[in-house]
Amino acid sequence: MKKKVIVTEKCHDYIPDTLRAKGYEVVYHPLMTHEMLKDLVADAEGLIVRTHINIDKEIIDRGTQLKWIGRLGSGMDHIDTAYAASKGIKCYSSPEGNSNAVAEHVIALLLNLMNRIMISHNEIKEGKWLRETNRGDELEGKTVGIIGYGNIGSKLAKVLQAFNVNILVYDKYKTGFGEGIIKESTLEEITQQADIITFHVPLTKETHYYANDAFFNSLQKRPYFINASRGKVTDTNALINALQNNKIKAAALDVLENENLASYNATEKEQLNWLLSQPNVIITPHIAGVTHEGYYKLARILLDRIGIE
Repeated sequence: MKKKVIVTEKCHDYIPDTLRAKGYEVVYHPLMTHEMLKDLVADAEGLIVRTHINIDKEIIDRGTQLKWIGRLGSGMDHIDTAYAASKGIKCYSSPEGNSNAVAEHVIALLLNLMNRIMISHNEIKEGKWLRETNRGDELEGKTVGIIGYGNIGSKLAKVLQAFNVNILVYDKYKTGFGEGIIKESTLEEITQQADIITFHVPLTKETHYYANDAFFNSLQKRPYFINASRGKVTDTNALINALQNNKIKAAALDVLENENLASYNATEKEQLNWLLSQPNVIITPHIAGVTHEGYYKLARILLDRIGIE
């Protein structure tokens, strides 16, 4: 009898093709729901997931044959990894697979903001040709504060070095990584000195609403603010307050607290509409890591890590 692997979301063909070539039965359903997975997981050896479905205690208990769970990408906040481990189920991820993609996207967002590209583009649509009011800021010589120095934070620091910037990095759980223009820093140093602040942390109880009113009120230099990690790292209401009170110069978000726009309540709609109406705000739909190259690398690295090559 073939061993069964369930793939719950769209992935590169490398995954189902490789699994089938290795003799696995593959249940590939890119639009799978939690209810569907509950009915299918009983005899599965492995799961390959992204972020669409919470792999909770109920799923794990029903998966009596589960040996491993593979997460395409980074961030395991939607998987009960502790409970899985208690059941002897190994959890894998491939965070480095799209680290370059996210780093490049952050640079693109930042250069767009600093050079007022989207702002001036939209003005031209309205028949306005405004040069002086669109005088931009150069990245060279600026101080960039990176909060979180995992695969993406470290890749971003590497890419940024080409721009001749000063790089301050704060990571509560890492030390000994400072070298060259990359300086290990405290959070206080970043909030006081950074011209740009970008978040690259996982979502945990500790990082939930990390960027809150207290954080924004501590900023000294009215920096550009970027979040391409997890939406709930930023308190949306606090971000709006920071923009309204000139605590930050501009903001770019690749993630939102709630990314299911169809489910928005009145408050969420009001917040999003306000942000979208601001010329100094850019929001992209969680696409930083979604490149053609990253798509393949995520798949290959994950299967290699699980031991299926």
